[in-house]
Amino acid sequence: MQRLHLYQLGPRAYALSRKKEILKRKFQDQIHQIHFAQTRSEALLPIVVNRHNSLIRRKLGDVDQRLQENKAVNLSLAAPKLTHLLIRPGETFSFWHCVGECTAEKGYREGLTISGNHPSSGIGGGMCQMTNLIHWMVLHSSLTITEHHHHGRFDLFPDFGRQVPFGTGTSIVYNYLDYRVENRTSDTFQLVIETNERYLCGELRCDHPQPLKYHIYEQDSGFTWEKDGAYRHNIVRRKAINKASGEVAFDQELIVNHARVMYDPKLIDSALFRESGFWNQKQ
Repeated sequence: MQRLHLYQLGPRAYALSRKKEILKRKFQDQIHQIHFAQTRSEALLPIVVNRHNSLIRRKLGDVDQRLQENKAVNLSLAAPKLTHLLIRPGETFSFWHCVGECTAEKGYREGLTISGNHPSSGIGGGMCQMTNLIHWMVLHSSLTITEHHHHGRFDLFPDFGRQVPFGTGTSIVYNYLDYRVENRTSDTFQLVIETNERYLCGELRCDHPQPLKYHIYEQDSGFTWEKDGAYRHNIVRRKAINKASGEVAFDQELIVNHARVMYDPKLIDSALFRESGFWNQKQ
Protein backbone atom coordinates (compact mmCIF):
# COMPACT_ATOMS: atom_id res chain seq x y z
CA MET A 1 0.00 0.00 0.00
CA GLN A 2 1.31 3.44 -0.94
CA ARG A 3 2.07 5.59 2.09
CA LEU A 4 0.02 8.78 2.37
CA HIS A 5 1.84 12.03 3.00
CA LEU A 6 0.64 14.43 5.69
CA TYR A 7 -0.53 16.99 3.13
CA GLN A 8 -2.84 14.39 1.55
CA LEU A 9 -4.92 13.91 4.71
CA GLY A 10 -7.11 17.01 4.39
CA PRO A 11 -6.98 20.81 4.67
CA ARG A 12 -5.83 20.91 8.29
CA ALA A 13 -3.12 18.35 7.68
CA TYR A 14 -2.03 20.28 4.59
CA ALA A 15 -1.81 23.53 6.59
CA LEU A 16 0.27 21.76 9.25
CA SER A 17 2.56 20.24 6.62
CA ARG A 18 3.02 23.62 4.95
CA LYS A 19 3.87 25.31 8.25
CA LYS A 20 6.40 22.58 8.97
CA GLU A 21 8.12 23.12 5.59
CA ILE A 22 8.21 26.90 6.07
CA LEU A 23 9.81 26.58 9.49
CA LYS A 24 12.27 23.99 8.19
CA ARG A 25 13.43 26.31 5.43
CA LYS A 26 13.91 29.21 7.85
CA PHE A 27 15.94 26.95 10.14
CA GLN A 28 18.08 25.71 7.25
CA ASP A 29 18.85 29.28 6.15
CA GLN A 30 19.96 30.18 9.65
CA ILE A 31 22.16 27.11 9.94
CA HIS A 32 23.86 27.69 6.60
CA GLN A 33 24.25 31.44 7.25
CA ILE A 34 23.43 32.40 3.69
CA HIS A 35 24.40 35.96 2.82
CA PHE A 36 21.21 37.18 1.15
CA ALA A 37 21.18 40.14 -1.21
CA GLN A 38 19.20 42.96 0.43
CA THR A 39 20.94 46.22 -0.49
CA ARG A 40 19.21 48.55 -2.94
CA SER A 41 20.55 51.39 -5.04
CA GLU A 42 18.38 53.90 -6.88
CA ALA A 43 21.40 54.62 -9.07
CA LEU A 44 21.34 52.22 -12.02
CA LEU A 45 24.44 50.17 -12.80
CA PRO A 46 25.79 51.14 -16.25
CA ILE A 47 25.68 47.85 -18.20
CA VAL A 48 22.40 46.23 -19.31
CA VAL A 49 23.08 42.49 -19.34
CA ASN A 50 19.57 41.53 -20.42
CA ARG A 51 16.18 43.16 -20.81
CA HIS A 52 12.85 41.34 -21.10
CA ASN A 53 9.15 42.23 -21.01
CA SER A 54 6.44 39.71 -20.19
CA LEU A 55 2.78 40.20 -21.16
CA ILE A 56 0.69 40.21 -17.97
CA ARG A 57 -2.73 39.35 -19.30
CA ARG A 58 -2.37 36.30 -21.51
CA LYS A 59 -4.98 34.09 -23.09
CA LEU A 60 -4.68 30.85 -21.11
CA GLY A 61 -7.36 28.49 -22.35
CA ASP A 62 -10.56 28.96 -20.35
CA VAL A 63 -8.89 30.41 -17.23
CA ASP A 64 -11.10 32.96 -15.43
CA GLN A 65 -10.04 36.43 -16.60
CA ARG A 66 -10.60 37.72 -13.06
CA LEU A 67 -7.53 35.74 -12.00
CA GLN A 68 -5.53 37.52 -14.70
CA GLU A 69 -6.64 40.92 -13.41
CA ASN A 70 -5.78 39.93 -9.85
CA LYS A 71 -2.39 38.68 -11.01
CA ALA A 72 -1.68 42.15 -12.38
CA VAL A 73 -2.32 43.56 -8.90
CA ASN A 74 -0.13 40.91 -7.27
CA LEU A 75 2.78 41.59 -9.60
CA SER A 76 2.50 45.33 -9.00
CA LEU A 77 2.79 44.70 -5.24
CA ALA A 78 5.83 42.43 -5.55
CA ALA A 79 7.82 44.46 -8.10
CA PRO A 80 8.79 47.30 -5.69
CA LYS A 81 10.25 44.72 -3.29
CA LEU A 82 12.66 43.54 -5.98
CA THR A 83 13.57 46.55 -8.07
CA HIS A 84 17.01 48.17 -7.72
CA LEU A 85 18.24 45.21 -5.65
CA LEU A 86 22.00 44.70 -5.85
CA ILE A 87 23.42 41.18 -5.99
CA ARG A 88 26.99 41.69 -4.91
CA PRO A 89 29.86 39.15 -5.06
CA GLY A 90 29.22 36.31 -2.62
CA GLU A 91 25.54 37.18 -2.15
CA THR A 92 22.51 35.03 -2.89
CA PHE A 93 19.30 36.36 -4.38
CA SER A 94 16.23 34.67 -2.89
CA PHE A 95 12.85 35.54 -4.34
CA TRP A 96 10.93 34.78 -1.16
CA HIS A 97 13.50 36.48 1.07
CA CYS A 98 12.84 39.69 -0.86
CA VAL A 99 9.09 39.46 -1.44
CA GLY A 100 7.97 37.69 1.73
CA GLU A 101 4.73 35.79 2.12
CA CYS A 102 1.91 37.01 -0.13
CA THR A 103 -1.15 37.45 2.10
CA ALA A 104 -4.55 39.13 1.80
CA GLU A 105 -3.56 41.44 4.66
CA LYS A 106 -0.79 42.83 2.42
CA GLY A 107 -3.24 43.47 -0.41
CA TYR A 108 -2.57 40.36 -2.50
CA ARG A 109 -5.54 38.89 -4.34
CA GLU A 110 -6.60 35.46 -5.55
CA GLY A 111 -4.64 34.69 -8.69
CA LEU A 112 -3.75 31.79 -10.93
CA THR A 113 -1.71 28.97 -9.39
CA ILE A 114 -0.73 25.47 -10.50
CA SER A 115 -1.81 22.54 -8.34
CA GLY A 116 -0.47 19.19 -9.47
CA ASN A 117 -1.37 18.89 -13.13
CA HIS A 118 -4.10 21.51 -13.40
CA PRO A 119 -4.69 25.25 -12.98
CA SER A 120 -5.98 26.42 -9.61
CA SER A 121 -6.16 29.67 -7.65
CA GLY A 122 -4.83 31.12 -4.43
CA ILE A 123 -3.92 34.36 -2.67
CA GLY A 124 -0.84 35.83 -4.32
CA GLY A 125 -1.22 33.69 -7.43
CA GLY A 126 0.80 34.69 -10.47
CA MET A 127 4.17 35.11 -8.76
CA CYS A 128 5.73 32.48 -10.98
CA GLN A 129 5.53 34.98 -13.85
CA MET A 130 7.89 37.16 -11.85
CA THR A 131 10.39 34.36 -11.25
CA ASN A 132 10.03 33.27 -14.89
CA LEU A 133 11.10 36.76 -15.95
CA ILE A 134 14.04 36.84 -13.55
CA HIS A 135 15.11 33.31 -14.51
CA TRP A 136 15.12 34.21 -18.21
CA MET A 137 17.38 37.20 -17.57
CA VAL A 138 19.68 35.22 -15.27
CA LEU A 139 20.13 32.58 -17.97
CA HIS A 140 21.71 35.36 -20.06
CA SER A 141 24.30 36.13 -17.37
CA SER A 142 27.21 34.59 -15.47
CA LEU A 143 25.17 34.31 -12.26
CA THR A 144 24.81 30.79 -10.82
CA ILE A 145 21.33 29.34 -10.28
CA THR A 146 21.34 27.45 -6.98
CA GLU A 147 17.61 26.68 -6.64
CA HIS A 148 15.15 26.25 -9.48
CA HIS A 149 12.04 24.08 -9.47
CA HIS A 150 10.85 23.04 -12.90
CA HIS A 151 7.19 22.39 -13.72
CA GLY A 152 7.56 20.95 -17.18
CA ARG A 153 5.80 17.59 -16.72
CA PHE A 154 2.56 19.05 -18.04
CA ASP A 155 1.70 21.44 -20.88
CA LEU A 156 -1.19 23.26 -19.22
CA PHE A 157 -2.01 26.06 -21.64
CA PRO A 158 -2.04 26.46 -25.43
CA ASP A 159 0.53 28.86 -26.83
CA PHE A 160 -0.41 32.49 -27.10
CA GLY A 161 2.34 34.90 -28.07
CA ARG A 162 5.07 32.69 -26.57
CA GLN A 163 8.40 34.52 -26.52
CA VAL A 164 10.62 31.95 -24.78
CA PRO A 165 11.06 28.19 -25.31
CA PHE A 166 8.56 25.92 -23.58
CA GLY A 167 9.87 24.53 -20.30
CA THR A 168 12.00 27.47 -19.17
CA GLY A 169 9.59 28.45 -16.40
CA THR A 170 9.80 28.16 -12.64
CA SER A 171 7.65 26.75 -9.86
CA ILE A 172 7.57 28.49 -6.47
CA VAL A 173 5.72 28.07 -3.17
CA TYR A 174 6.39 30.25 -0.15
CA ASN A 175 9.04 29.69 1.12
CA TYR A 176 10.21 26.14 0.66
CA LEU A 177 10.12 26.16 -3.15
CA ASP A 178 12.24 29.20 -3.89
CA TYR A 179 14.14 30.67 -6.81
CA ARG A 180 17.73 31.43 -5.78
CA VAL A 181 20.79 32.74 -7.57
CA GLU A 182 24.32 33.13 -6.21
CA ASN A 183 26.82 35.69 -7.47
CA ARG A 184 30.11 33.81 -7.73
CA THR A 185 31.72 36.49 -9.88
CA SER A 186 33.68 39.61 -8.94
CA ASP A 187 31.02 41.88 -10.48
CA THR A 188 27.89 43.39 -8.93
CA PHE A 189 24.52 42.81 -10.61
CA GLN A 190 21.26 44.70 -10.21
CA LEU A 191 17.61 43.83 -10.81
CA VAL A 192 15.25 46.48 -12.16
CA ILE A 193 11.61 45.34 -12.12
CA GLU A 194 8.43 47.31 -12.80
CA THR A 195 4.93 46.83 -14.15
CA ASN A 196 2.81 48.91 -16.47
CA GLU A 197 -0.69 48.42 -17.86
CA ARG A 198 0.39 45.64 -20.23
CA TYR A 199 3.77 44.28 -19.23
CA LEU A 200 5.96 43.05 -16.44
CA CYS A 201 9.28 44.69 -17.34
CA GLY A 202 12.71 43.60 -16.22
CA GLU A 203 16.36 44.50 -16.60
CA LEU A 204 19.44 42.75 -15.27
CA ARG A 205 22.30 45.23 -15.00
CA CYS A 206 25.97 45.00 -14.05
CA ASP A 207 28.81 47.30 -13.06
CA HIS A 208 31.22 45.94 -15.70
CA PRO A 209 30.93 44.73 -19.31
CA GLN A 210 30.49 40.97 -19.57
CA PRO A 211 32.86 38.85 -21.70
CA LEU A 212 30.21 36.34 -22.82
CA LYS A 213 26.99 36.68 -24.77
CA TYR A 214 24.33 34.03 -24.08
CA HIS A 215 21.71 32.52 -26.37
CA ILE A 216 18.87 30.27 -25.15
CA TYR A 217 17.34 28.10 -27.85
CA GLU A 218 15.40 24.89 -28.33
CA GLN A 219 15.82 21.78 -30.44
CA ASP A 220 13.48 18.99 -31.54
CA SER A 221 10.37 20.97 -30.62
CA GLY A 222 7.06 19.35 -31.46
CA PHE A 223 4.15 17.16 -30.42
CA THR A 224 3.56 13.43 -30.47
CA TRP A 225 0.49 11.32 -29.93
CA GLU A 226 0.97 8.52 -27.38
CA LYS A 227 -1.31 5.97 -25.76
CA ASP A 228 -2.59 8.35 -23.11
CA GLY A 229 -2.82 11.48 -25.26
CA ALA A 230 -0.75 14.28 -26.77
CA TYR A 231 2.74 15.16 -25.53
CA ARG A 232 4.90 18.18 -26.11
CA HIS A 233 8.64 17.76 -26.22
CA ASN A 234 11.72 19.90 -26.75
CA ILE A 235 15.32 20.29 -25.64
CA VAL A 236 16.35 23.67 -24.23
CA ARG A 237 20.01 24.62 -24.64
CA ARG A 238 22.24 27.51 -23.57
CA LYS A 239 25.11 28.73 -25.72
CA ALA A 240 27.78 31.22 -24.59
CA ILE A 241 29.84 33.12 -27.14
CA ASN A 242 33.03 35.04 -26.36
CA LYS A 243 32.35 38.64 -27.43
CA ALA A 244 36.01 39.36 -28.21
CA SER A 245 36.83 36.29 -30.30
CA GLY A 246 33.41 35.18 -31.49
CA GLU A 247 34.21 31.63 -30.38
CA VAL A 248 31.71 29.41 -28.60
CA ALA A 249 32.73 29.10 -24.95
CA PHE A 250 30.18 26.36 -24.27
CA ASP A 251 26.90 24.97 -25.54
CA GLN A 252 25.08 23.08 -22.82
CA GLU A 253 21.81 21.23 -22.47
CA LEU A 254 19.59 22.84 -19.84
CA ILE A 255 16.59 20.55 -19.80
CA VAL A 256 14.69 17.96 -21.80
CA ASN A 257 10.90 18.38 -21.69
CA HIS A 258 8.35 15.67 -22.37
CA ALA A 259 5.09 17.16 -21.11
CA ARG A 260 1.60 15.77 -21.34
CA VAL A 261 -0.84 18.17 -23.03
CA MET A 262 -3.63 18.90 -20.53
CA TYR A 263 -5.85 21.04 -22.80
CA ASP A 264 -7.84 20.18 -25.91
CA PRO A 265 -5.23 19.12 -28.52
CA LYS A 266 -7.27 20.97 -31.16
CA LEU A 267 -5.96 24.20 -29.62
CA ILE A 268 -2.37 23.34 -30.47
CA ASP A 269 -0.96 25.50 -33.23
CA SER A 270 -1.68 23.63 -36.47
CA ALA A 271 1.71 24.50 -37.96
CA LEU A 272 3.47 22.88 -35.03
CA PHE A 273 1.24 19.85 -35.46
CA ARG A 274 2.24 19.50 -39.10
CA GLU A 275 5.94 20.04 -38.48
CA SER A 276 6.01 17.40 -35.75
CA GLY A 277 4.05 14.83 -37.75
CA PHE A 278 1.42 14.79 -35.01
CA TRP A 279 -1.52 14.44 -37.38
CA ASN A 280 -0.04 11.40 -39.10
CA GLN A 281 0.69 9.72 -35.79
CA LYS A 282 -2.82 10.39 -34.52
CA GLN A 283 -4.39 9.01 -37.68
